[in-house]
Amino acid sequence: MHSVFYEPDGPGTFVATAATAGPWSPHAQHGGPPSALTARALELHEADPGQRLARVTVDIMRPVPVGKISLRVRTVRPGRRVTLLEAVMESDGQEVLHARGWRIARPDGEVPAIGTAGTPPAIPAAAGQFDFGRAHTAGYMSAIEWRFVSGGAFREHAAGSAWTRPLIPLLAGEQPSPMSRSLLVADSGSGVGAALDPAKFQYINVDLTVVLPRDPAGEWLLLESATTIGADGTGLTESVLSDTSGRCGGAMQTLLVAPR
Repeated sequence: MHSVFYEPDGPGTFVATAATAGPWSPHAQHGGPPSALTARALELHEADPGQRLARVTVDIMRPVPVGKISLRVRTVRPGRRVTLLEAVMESDGQEVLHARGWRIARPDGEVPAIGTAGTPPAIPAAAGQFDFGRAHTAGYMSAIEWRFVSGGAFREHAAGSAWTRPLIPLLAGEQPSPMSRSLLVADSGSGVGAALDPAKFQYINVDLTVVLPRDPAGEWLLLESATTIGADGTGLTESVLSDTSGRCGGAMQTLLVAPR
């Protein structure tokens, strides 16, 4: 396994390692790593310590190749209380991913925390042995540790939940921010909460939205995911995100669903 997901290759340019490869092809990245890398770029752009990146929406324009990628970021709407940022990821001259993020001001006074406490399920003692059909599992799937609470490690094709943590960093020598870490694993909600057999159906998310009312603490993040699919071939995966203290956010993915 590679020791990182990305290696820097100049200002705004990175080389994706084989650890980013998703389950559908060894040549295309899983949506998690490029989404996490884009969040990092949004946070570094004209950084404001008085604001936090609270929401990121990623649109995946086409498969993101495993290889060299570049990022450019601009401020769409500057502000003292809220700032809207936009990032575009390119590969070989093609735009492969768009993202927008809202940075929201931290309060001057106390704000009550509502709905973020709770008692999430315990982290299972042993890592799960996932079963994802004929999927490519040597990349991203092996770079994340999975502790399944329910859902049968992708086998039961129903709502599921799993504790997750990355086994390698996004970039050498850096700790990922809470938003980057959340995006890195939240894109797996459609797998944790898979409603159909991946050997018979493909279900590919075209986007990912993560909202964090509070930053997750610690290295583990729990995904509790469920998928709804309509007969017209559109799916929706909704995930609750929790750390060991309770709920910290939510994620949503729109899916293209079709028979193989």
